[in-house]
Amino acid sequence: MKLISEILYKVEINSVIGNTSQTINKIEFDSRLINEGDLYVAIKGVNVDGHDFIPQAIQNGANCIICEKTPDQKVDDVVYVNVSSSRKALAIISSNYYDNPSSRLNLIGVTGTNGKTTITTLLFNLYMSLGIKSGLISTVKISFDDKTIQASQTTPDSLSINRYLSEMVNSDVRYCFMEVSSHGIDQFRIEGLVFKGGVFTNLTHDHLDYHESFENYRDTKKQFFDSLGSDSFALTNNDDRNGLIMTQNTLADTYTYSLNSISDFKAKILESSFDGMLLKTNNSEFWSKLVGKFNAYNILSVYAIASILGLPKDELLKALSSLEAVAGRFQFYKKNKITAIVDYAHTPDALKNILKSINEIKTPKNNLITVVGCGGNRDKTKRPVMGDIASNLSSKVIFTSDNPRYEDPDSIIEEMLKGVKSTNTNKTISITNRKEAIKTACQFAQSNDIILVAGKGHESYQEVKGVKSDFDDFKIIKELLNQKN
Repeated sequence: MKLISEILYKVEINSVIGNTSQTINKIEFDSRLINEGDLYVAIKGVNVDGHDFIPQAIQNGANCIICEKTPDQKVDDVVYVNVSSSRKALAIISSNYYDNPSSRLNLIGVTGTNGKTTITTLLFNLYMSLGIKSGLISTVKISFDDKTIQASQTTPDSLSINRYLSEMVNSDVRYCFMEVSSHGIDQFRIEGLVFKGGVFTNLTHDHLDYHESFENYRDTKKQFFDSLGSDSFALTNNDDRNGLIMTQNTLADTYTYSLNSISDFKAKILESSFDGMLLKTNNSEFWSKLVGKFNAYNILSVYAIASILGLPKDELLKALSSLEAVAGRFQFYKKNKITAIVDYAHTPDALKNILKSINEIKTPKNNLITVVGCGGNRDKTKRPVMGDIASNLSSKVIFTSDNPRYEDPDSIIEEMLKGVKSTNTNKTISITNRKEAIKTACQFAQSNDIILVAGKGHESYQEVKGVKSDFDDFKIIKELLNQKN
């Protein structure tokens, strides 16, 4: 229980009606979850306005309402707090309610278009392997101690974040590695959190359906670094043209990493194969089990972050060499001399990176068969771009359904096909059923060929018209290759 006045600390308040010396039991922004003595935050969403459910929240027992529009009809003994932004208020009161847990551990946020999940997961695995209690908040899962919670968003809502961080503090977790999405920044989900460090990976075409322009997308990411304190650090990719833009106004101590530029942390790929890479970084050589130039950036950023945080170099290099690939990120399966790779690549840049990495390793005699689609109800402008990239860099492409959501999958495929050059049409086919598409790729594949199944990675479902059905790319291709004679 907390006093209303206590949890309103630092909230930008327009007006208050009622006695804030009352206590509240817990915070909710779903009126259906309200019980006696709870606080309800009314949030206006895209499809639903939480202000419409204020009467229901009060009927269920709410004694405090935080809202952007105060109801005309008020109930005695209920406190009404009018704010400019309910989302921002939710983040701040959640942090106050849980006694500001982010300030009681080392919270590292990783943002950028690609690489967030890999970097945060590798950091979590690295620190745990060294016996350092750590937590993870990622697209895939939330992990600490023996607890694993499947994630539904890249960055959870602010109430959940603070609850997880509070549980981590109570479990003596020292470090938490967290993905920070542009949606999470824009919707104030990380407002009020105290970050020990912020990391920028790269910025490419994505989420323009939400941000409307690349400049808005970039500037939203930059807000994260603008908010870092003087006692934190900011690490940025110096090979990305937006890297230095991210840190130009930050108060944090800044560091750079790169493969091509002069930076504080620099790496070079000495050898590369499907078994891994030999890397040289800051005059030290080590072997990584991860594959591809894009993963060289990921490994280098992990090395840089751990170095900044004070891990001894010898201990760090040894631990890095033991790290396995993250599920759904360049995940391998080999059978009958055919190599299958499952990857989450769902943006033009990510798809280009993984296809180029495969082409740099394979011999000209090996065919690269790509199975790829695009998600429905998302940025449509990237579909022809991804069609062009896939057809340019593959021996054969099978366009298929991804998570069509509420869109017609055939229409999505048609939009991808618009990007295919006339010189590449002879090596593209369309099979809407994703399992049939993967099965066809397996039938096409001959000895020493490579199959890439891109777009869904770690996801264990396919979403069609609001229904999520079991669908795991890795399990399916493994099963199909095992059946192949």
